[in-house]
Amino acid sequence: MTPLTGAGEQRGAEVIDEQSGARAQSPVDGFPEQASPSEQTTIQIPAQHAAADAPKRPPTFEALGTWTLAHGTLLRRVALGVAISVVAVTGYVGLQKLADAPAEPGAPGNTAQPQTSSTPDEAAEGVRRAAAGQPVLQKMADAVLNESRGSFLSTVDPEAKAFDEQARTIYTNLGKLPLATFQLRYVSDDTGALAPDRQAELGGTESWLAQVEVSWQLTGYDTKPARETLPVTFVTRDGTTYTASFSERFVAGQRRPIWALGSIDVAEGDDSLVISLDSQKDADDYAVVADRAVDSVSRVWGKNWKQKAVVYLPAKQSEMEYVLGAQPNTYTQIAAVTMAELDSPQVGAPVRIVANPKLFEELGKQGRRIVLTHETTHVASTATASPVPLWLAEGFADYVAFTAVSVQDESAAKELFKAVRAGKVPRTLPPPEAFAASSADLPQAYESAWLACRLISEREGQSKLVKFYRAVHASKSPTGLADAFRTVLGTTEAEFTADWQKYLKRLAGV
Repeated sequence: MTPLTGAGEQRGAEVIDEQSGARAQSPVDGFPEQASPSEQTTIQIPAQHAAADAPKRPPTFEALGTWTLAHGTLLRRVALGVAISVVAVTGYVGLQKLADAPAEPGAPGNTAQPQTSSTPDEAAEGVRRAAAGQPVLQKMADAVLNESRGSFLSTVDPEAKAFDEQARTIYTNLGKLPLATFQLRYVSDDTGALAPDRQAELGGTESWLAQVEVSWQLTGYDTKPARETLPVTFVTRDGTTYTASFSERFVAGQRRPIWALGSIDVAEGDDSLVISLDSQKDADDYAVVADRAVDSVSRVWGKNWKQKAVVYLPAKQSEMEYVLGAQPNTYTQIAAVTMAELDSPQVGAPVRIVANPKLFEELGKQGRRIVLTHETTHVASTATASPVPLWLAEGFADYVAFTAVSVQDESAAKELFKAVRAGKVPRTLPPPEAFAASSADLPQAYESAWLACRLISEREGQSKLVKFYRAVHASKSPTGLADAFRTVLGTTEAEFTADWQKYLKRLAGV
């Protein structure tokens, strides 16, 4: 899995797929073949997190606590989860790095070694290819913005029948989105990326693979464009250069736009945009839930944020992994992830909540609302570029979610109360390592963080909890947390921890 930076975390009511649901890319263009759905699932609790104060550090895995939801006369114990963000550092690495990277296991493409331009003649040839490819890309981008289907399809190689079908779907998909901008920019190419048999299949006088930066901005939702890099195959025949593939030789960690994975349906709520690879019904249903999540977050966080949420609904876990640039089966146990669809953690980056509809369905209506409210809290608080410690980020998001949907303490903090009653009262607020998947106290970490934030609200008021979070978030000092404890709450972390320990004992009835 590619390294992540920023406040990166994935949690979710998780369903472990007993049979691999990953999809293999077909050896020709078109969409990956669908794998049969899993027939056996198990509810569990996972997550993934890269410490906010260590942006260069690879992510660890963590999970949210469990609680009980009533479905009629049945009680189901589920793990509900939400994500702060995932920010891939390899989405756009420029020039030669993507060409040099190994292809994904099982991905189509060549096994030849990449070639680099190391002589003046080779460099000149690279410039010539870029000069041939960029006008084709510009024509495609202009056609999207001008709603000219014929112009868009005229850039597609007439011999690339499978890609022609995909290109038609991509054009239709882009037409469904509220695009403010759409651009395609030629970045680099690699003359050795296409195997000889692939070049023979393409024919023409010349063919090559280029890395192309694609950027798009959603009207009313994005303050900056989303950016990704696509491998685009070009072929020149009869003196004209065409595109022949948008899906050849993806490399490990390379994200794929949701609109390039299959036919999408789009639903726009009052405060949300849901883009679904599954069905229009799912898109419509989730827009209603996402709207409620936005409203719930604003009631606690305030209205000084965009008050908009964009939700991606892949039809399969494997599609979620394509969107995130993850290896197959990386997200087998993950119900949802919130990611910044940009290549560096920064304020203003387009943020998407990427959900797995099948796993969300396991949660039921109440669970889905909790999950989306938690994730939307991370969107509102710009957690992709925040220095807040994990216990505060996770605890606050849970606090907002549980304010929107009431859940009994005994269910929401079941594992923590069990530990406290056994004499295992946490000695400190949960450290970053407590959120690792290998941690034996994983559920307690989330439950502890939630109750720490709730204690602040009960003692000082909800507005003080929000002010405390904002103070830590805005601090540029390494002592930002300690400063906020002192200036906002009038205490120290040590004093607060002692009060919190007493609070946990009281709640657990000890």
